[in-house]
Amino acid sequence: MSNADIRRLDREIRQTAKKLEAVRRGELWPLNGRERRAMARAVAGGAYRVVRGRSAGRTEQRIESTGSAAEMRLTAELNALHGERQRLITEAARTKAAKKSSGWW
Repeated sequence: MSNADIRRLDREIRQTAKKLEAVRRGELWPLNGRERRAMARAVAGGAYRVVRGRSAGRTEQRIESTGSAAEMRLTAELNALHGERQRLITEAARTKAAKKSSGWW
């Protein structure tokens, strides 16, 4: 594999790490569409309950669980990217060693 593939993965790893940190800070921009809709439903439902004079306890729980799900998704994505990067590096090293031992170098 080429260095360009590894650089591309490094860039994706950096972007995913930024998204993960943003989710941990409570920012909404890294959420995917499904998570954004769930968050919007929770906030709208909570606002409705508060206006009606009821507790918004479950709403806070839904918002927290949506953020937690987004954090887990991004963590899994980051782990997969790290694994793919390691696979590419190992494959490149094997190819280089094979070329060197066969006299191609």
